Amino acid sequence: MATVVDVPVPQRSTRGRSLGRWFADLGWRHVVGVIVTAFSLLPIVFVISSSLNPQGTLTGSNALFSQIGVDSYVRILTDPKVPFLAWFGNTLIIAGVTAISTVFLGALAAYAFSRMRFTGRRFGLITIVVVQMFPQLLAVVAIFLLLSAIGDWFPAIGLNSRLGLILVYLGGALGVNTYLMYGFFNTVPQSIDEAAKIDGASHVRVFFTIILRLVAPILAVVALLSFIATVNEFVVASVVLIDTENQTLAVGLTKLVSNPRYADWSAFSAGAVMAALPVVALFLFLQKYIVGGLTAGAVK
Repeated sequence: MATVVDVPVPQRSTRGRSLGRWFADLGWRHVVGVIVTAFSLLPIVFVISSSLNPQGTLTGSNALFSQIGVDSYVRILTDPKVPFLAWFGNTLIIAGVTAISTVFLGALAAYAFSRMRFTGRRFGLITIVVVQMFPQLLAVVAIFLLLSAIGDWFPAIGLNSRLGLILVYLGGALGVNTYLMYGFFNTVPQSIDEAAKIDGASHVRVFFTIILRLVAPILAVVALLSFIATVNEFVVASVVLIDTENQTLAVGLTKLVSNPRYADWSAFSAGAVMAALPVVALFLFLQKYIVGGLTAGAVK
């Protein structure tokens, strides 16, 4: 009688199958994340390497950190022809005042659109969105002529004044920020306002003591976005601010590389690194509000 022998059938590895399934579901996302992170960090690393290059050129910094020194930092901080500290102070003042004023005025407008019903409310909201479709660059000539005429009567808000530049920034930023905060204000139940009004609270008291505390995330987001936009803005600042001592970092640092015969890219990179520090510090301070503020304000 013949004996039947069972031959084992080779089976695919369970571990290999689970690994392939994991990569198809989630693994490829990690790969994409690593690639995007490396792509995002490369310019930052390149600028830091250039700022530490004592030769003052970008070509010598292609080999990252081949030469390391702080000569460019010392040069930009001590050169009497480059008032870096004045530029830095002007930037912080203009960006800080613009951010705070934008948050306050935008919150007032957003509260009015969200809680009050008046003639022209819907038309005003649509106008805010439509106006933001046109870039501020189109109004540069008009801004220059307007500030030049105003400066003849009120020099404090005319050309070559930081206050005049702040007013220009406020006029250009209130629209989109108001609409962003309007969406977040709508997420706050109106029953809270009604309960406060039953207790005798006015609109002013409701706004300052209740609403502002509940909408703190969107206020932080608007302040951060306004601060970053003001620090990076170049075109309007270069037109309004004429004297070197009154200029911002974006305008002043450009002069370091505007000469085609000698462009001090190392000092420019050092200034850019130091200019990024306030933005990074503010971002880290407000990061817990950013995600909630952006998502909640964008769904309404």
